[in-house]
Amino acid sequence: MSKLYIVATPIGNLGDITIRALHILGDVDLILCEDTRKTKKLLYYYNIKTPVESYHQHSKVKKINKIKELLKKGKNLALVSDSGTPGISDPGNKLIQLLITDYGLPIDIIPIPGSSAVATIASISGLSMDKFIFLGFPPHKKGRQKFFKEVADSKHTVIIYESPYRILKTLKELSNLANFDMVVGRELTKKFETIYRGKIKDIIDKIKPKGEFTIVINPKT
Repeated sequence: MSKLYIVATPIGNLGDITIRALHILGDVDLILCEDTRKTKKLLYYYNIKTPVESYHQHSKVKKINKIKELLKKGKNLALVSDSGTPGISDPGNKLIQLLITDYGLPIDIIPIPGSSAVATIASISGLSMDKFIFLGFPPHKKGRQKFFKEVADSKHTVIIYESPYRILKTLKELSNLANFDMVVGRELTKKFETIYRGKIKDIIDKIKPKGEFTIVINPKT
């Protein structure tokens, strides 16, 4: 039976990968990745020569059918995202659903856990994480205000992602609802990792809009 491994990769620091993940990436027949250039950097670092092929949210039916045929032929594949754990704010779960529900392929889908920006920021936030809500990226346009209202009305801690292009806009829109307590992680695990803590209006004045951001919000402020 073919195997599809869902492999977590580092969110920044290339040392943050498990020994098991390295073995799997070296043993499979093909690695599916969002951006082949980013994944090749990781593979080169660990001298892994497994071929790669792109699979992302814009992949056509032809690409999905090719993946299906490889699995039907008994090939073992690994799915990785650009960083972190596949299936979280990326198209990984869509592929899994297609393979097991729409195509009904007899395959083993095996998680290879590791880095996750959500778990990383939660571990150092200092906020209550007994229960929390992860909402991914805010919508760019449609549904944006509804999204932020859901954050403000939450009974639990909320974690979201944001890009450097919209971080200040997002923080300012949230600050219009309340001066929340929050923790913002910039470039987590990378050379210029920065953690901002405090009231949202204070963080806006300090933050550098460069790199990827993971945000923890305490809506009960």
